[in-house]
Amino acid sequence: MTLTTSDFDFDLPSELIAQRPVEPRDAARLLHVSAGLADRRIAELPDLLRPGDLMVVNDTRVIPARLYGRRGAAAVEALLHKRLDERRWLAFARPGRRLREGDRIAFPGGLEAMLEERRQGGEIALAFSAEGKELDAALEAHGAMPLPPYIKRPKGGDPGDRDAYQTVFAREPGSVAAPTAGLHFTPRLLAALEARGVERAAVTLHVGAGTFLPIRTEDPAAHRMHGEWGRITEETAARIRGRRGRLVVAGTTALRLLEAAADASGAVAPWEGETDIFLRPGGREVRTADLLLTNFHLPRSTLFMLVAAFAGLERMRAAYAHAVQQRYRFFSYGDACLLERGE
Repeated sequence: MTLTTSDFDFDLPSELIAQRPVEPRDAARLLHVSAGLADRRIAELPDLLRPGDLMVVNDTRVIPARLYGRRGAAAVEALLHKRLDERRWLAFARPGRRLREGDRIAFPGGLEAMLEERRQGGEIALAFSAEGKELDAALEAHGAMPLPPYIKRPKGGDPGDRDAYQTVFAREPGSVAAPTAGLHFTPRLLAALEARGVERAAVTLHVGAGTFLPIRTEDPAAHRMHGEWGRITEETAARIRGRRGRLVVAGTTALRLLEAAADASGAVAPWEGETDIFLRPGGREVRTADLLLTNFHLPRSTLFMLVAAFAGLERMRAAYAHAVQQRYRFFSYGDACLLERGE
């Protein structure tokens, strides 16, 4: 049977979309999805894992990539999503249709950008008046955290999100969206996992704003993912191949990177570059992870398709129906599920 995008739809009450994280972060709920369903807490994750299991996390760091500026008298909002070089970024802008090539946009702190090129899908290429570390410093000083559109904030953002929308693993700056499975971890939870004998390794995938873009075709195979840059070091690849226990992946971003670097047998090699891999039922099978920790995703999204490819569509439909019925909190600041790999 050929699956369509509508096959990945489900009803989600808007009040279940989390607007703030729970505190402490490891107090979030955790749905364990295996042959059955079990309601747990994130703090119980060590009980569900085994000594010798290796957990892979994404150590990317979210940058304040949302800028508010003006083109003449008109207000402009720019969401940077992919760095092209030391001075240039690809971005989405509002109101984007009114912008023309050659337009100049003034941002706070004397930062300016010229619209160099309009691309398909609403993308624009911006060339900034600063470059390198000077541009990075301007973003840190004047940018807002690039929260997804379903999290409502006043214009300019909420200062609290600077910390809340960043994982404890964040090391390598470059993402414009958080690897949200990592948001649940606390120093206390990491210590408990270490005491349990669960090992940990990090990869880097800089998450782009394309992760929020809807699928506009009924044929999922016609959807094209935005490329995202990632890296797996030789040391990390060797640890993955030589692990004693199961491979537990924290987040869809880390899983996509591992799958991009894996051969037909699932062996992960050192890797660096861009990936636009799209994991979905009917596409290439998942080859690497044994378990996947992930948040609850949007209907009709590439991420819901990914978890269906990993654990099975019928199992995920049942899990999400249970989550809605039990009032789990959805999306970036919401609860999580631990998925056993499907047959």
